Amino acid sequence: MRTNYLLALLSAFLLWLAWPPMPFTGILLLIAFVPLLVSVENIIRGNYNKKGAKIFLVTFVAGLVWNTASIYWVFNSMNAFLPTIPSLLISLIPYALAPLLMATAFRLYYQLRKSQGIALSFVGLVAFWVAYECLHQSWDLAFPWMTLGNGFANTHQLVQWYEYTGVYGGTLWIWTCNVLGFLLYWQKKNKVSAISNTKLTIAFASAVVLPAFISILQYSTYEEHINPSEVVTVQPNIDPTEKFTSMPAEEQLDLLIQLSKSVAKPNTEFFLWPETAISSSSWINEEDFRSHPSYNKVVNFLDSFRNGSVLSGIESIQIYDNPQTKTARPYGDVFVDNFNAAVLIDNSTKLQFYHKSKLVPGVEQMPFGEALSFLKPLFKHFGGTTGGYGSQDEPSVFYAQSGIGVAPVICYESIWGDYVAQYVKKGAQFIAVVTNDGWWGNTSGKDQHLQYAKLRAIENRRWVVRSANTGISAFINQRGDVVAKTQWWVPTALAHEINLNENLTFYTKSGDLIVYIFTIISLLSAGLIIRQKIIRR
Repeated sequence: MRTNYLLALLSAFLLWLAWPPMPFTGILLLIAFVPLLVSVENIIRGNYNKKGAKIFLVTFVAGLVWNTASIYWVFNSMNAFLPTIPSLLISLIPYALAPLLMATAFRLYYQLRKSQGIALSFVGLVAFWVAYECLHQSWDLAFPWMTLGNGFANTHQLVQWYEYTGVYGGTLWIWTCNVLGFLLYWQKKNKVSAISNTKLTIAFASAVVLPAFISILQYSTYEEHINPSEVVTVQPNIDPTEKFTSMPAEEQLDLLIQLSKSVAKPNTEFFLWPETAISSSSWINEEDFRSHPSYNKVVNFLDSFRNGSVLSGIESIQIYDNPQTKTARPYGDVFVDNFNAAVLIDNSTKLQFYHKSKLVPGVEQMPFGEALSFLKPLFKHFGGTTGGYGSQDEPSVFYAQSGIGVAPVICYESIWGDYVAQYVKKGAQFIAVVTNDGWWGNTSGKDQHLQYAKLRAIENRRWVVRSANTGISAFINQRGDVVAKTQWWVPTALAHEINLNENLTFYTKSGDLIVYIFTIISLLSAGLIIRQKIIRR
């Protein structure tokens, strides 16, 4: 078994080496699972007891090492607020949960192999994997950070066809190449030819080269329709751990305005400020926001920009006479909902709010409701609320006075390709990501978050403008190129002319079709496993 574990660790190393923010290594994903598949095949064909359990354990170890190495920054962020042991225990949730689901996919693959041929079983394995990725972006513990297709974020020139498939096209490409690579290696190693080695070599080479070639051709020939808009993104660099102790809220707002003015032009149409940029030591009631000093300051600032709008993160509340939502909490004689929100302020009296929908498990919402309520005091230390934030069910688009539609994507939401596509489908002509990546410190978390935004640009062929409190703020064009960006932990602002786009890509219109197809295949595969167990009885 030692050899099998070493093979699993080799796969984990290759996956980590290929993962953002590593430069130019994404292509390794196309062979990274081959050692793990060899390890699993060794167990299936070997003289072992409890083969299913051994396959589960080997694949779990590979997944745990890969995940922990790639998202180590989760522990960094927790350790800033909690002692080492509690931080480590909480970090084990994202470190270990995806590997558990990954190992379950391989365990089901083994069950399928007992009654089906290897070709059909590999189709089942891919389907089980896609189903696990789908589950891990849909349930209360959603954390799709390590979805395989995200791995090409640093080599986005190779996946321009995400405008048709989304990131699950990347997952499918990775698995197709790895399965063919494994079959080719296994046959040559064992000197068998169930399939012609020549045909396998051609199939493997074609699977690697053709998608990359098509993508590079798309990348080199893609031209943006000229439809300019002048946008400013601001990075105030306010330490999130000292939100109201290092600088009063009024001074924070003054800094945002000062930085905006430093690069603004008379024709600037949008000023983008980061997540929770507008806040107060006391609650900001959305109904009364027009009478709030912050609102008046922003409106006065916009007097110099006739067509200007400020899109900013805001910490806000709504007050009800009765508990209208599950997250509303009693406060005296009323009920209060807290929101991590975005607001659009312009020269009219109209206000537009959007309430973050994809909430961070534990930090902004308590997973599985009362079942984990005993953890609420612990999660409160990470900047969340013990009762959870309110949210809205669907994305909504902000419209400026000029009619320009913008997607107000808040932080964590930018990882969901299908969710961001809904903004665009509803009329967003560019994507604005407001975030506060300062919680993670100077780790690869902030770099990964930036690079994942490149995939949203490709999927929807929209410019992405990021405003990150401490970095990295950036402008990303419709091909996924970062054309301008800030440094980490530097107060600054950037101005750039972007091109608006109204055309919808196939992915924007159709969403994650690959998920639907392979989820059905996974259910059929599970049905074959159950049928075989019934027959054996």
